[in-house]
Amino acid sequence: MQSNPATFRMTLFRKCFVAGAIVVVLAAAAIAGGYHWANSPLDLNPAQLDVTVKPHSSLRSVTLQLNRGGVPVEPELFVIMTRLLGLQSELKSGNYEFKTGVTPYEVLQKIARGDVNEYVATIIEGWTFKRMRAELDANPALKHDTIGMSDMDLMNAINAPEASIGNGEGLFFPDTYLFDKNTSDLDVYRRAYRLMRLRLDEAWTARAPNLPYKTPYDALTMASIIEKETGKKSDRPMVAAVFANRLRVGMPLQTDPTVIYGMGDSYAGHIRKKDLQTDTPYNTYTRMGLPPTPISLPGVASLQAALNPAQTTALYFVSRGDGSSIFSDTLGDHNKAVDKYIRGQ
Repeated sequence: MQSNPATFRMTLFRKCFVAGAIVVVLAAAAIAGGYHWANSPLDLNPAQLDVTVKPHSSLRSVTLQLNRGGVPVEPELFVIMTRLLGLQSELKSGNYEFKTGVTPYEVLQKIARGDVNEYVATIIEGWTFKRMRAELDANPALKHDTIGMSDMDLMNAINAPEASIGNGEGLFFPDTYLFDKNTSDLDVYRRAYRLMRLRLDEAWTARAPNLPYKTPYDALTMASIIEKETGKKSDRPMVAAVFANRLRVGMPLQTDPTVIYGMGDSYAGHIRKKDLQTDTPYNTYTRMGLPPTPISLPGVASLQAALNPAQTTALYFVSRGDGSSIFSDTLGDHNKAVDKYIRGQ
């Protein structure tokens, strides 16, 4: 018996409608379930943890690194969510901090933004290279590849031409450096070294004429002395001028910070007359000219002062005791200032 064509079409339509409805319901359920999963808080143990996403990681590798690091995202769902949002090529390497309650969607967005957990290493103006090394060695977020290296080995490791000097003094720029957790300390040294080279080159290019320095390294040495002589930025061009004037007329620099540097660990917090008379390569009372190397890490103000000193004929200065200095052209005027501000007469 032949079926009625109209009835057949109606039956087929109903079956297709039901099948389509089922597909729609299942799709809606899947979307709702996926949305719920993507926005459900994750329970982390410990409640706050760091996860490092390695460079050049694939999407699936990122999900595995998250899981291994303690962030329990469902790998397949995380992959699907990432692809649906078109973020699979936006994932960035680095160290990320996650806290309990974060959702899978928030995890993905954080990695796509590159919202890495940055750490800092601060190098202070006036530090010695020895102090700088000790401070970086104590930074818990760095990977300490330079432990046990000599100063010369460290300088060689960052490809510094000054390695032959065997002294990294003054060659690293004081600043705050951001880095990802477990970055090699060599990276911080390289960045600080390159920035000092840049700042020194800039200052040398813009230097005043007729300065008594043959090389940028001479100027760096002078800047390091200025850095230790005064903490008052407005006095630095005058201090620089006094020292430049002394070099021009053949006077010894006679600056205490160089003597203290030459004393090394024997310096006990105060300088004595016999210390000024004890010859070392850094004693600018017993030796003429600049010391053989810088004595500290100078900042921009000291670099600029060394290479653009004030216009003055002053040859002497003494501290007023408030951080500022008084400058004199003659020894007689200088002695009067010493009597007033040092001896209290």
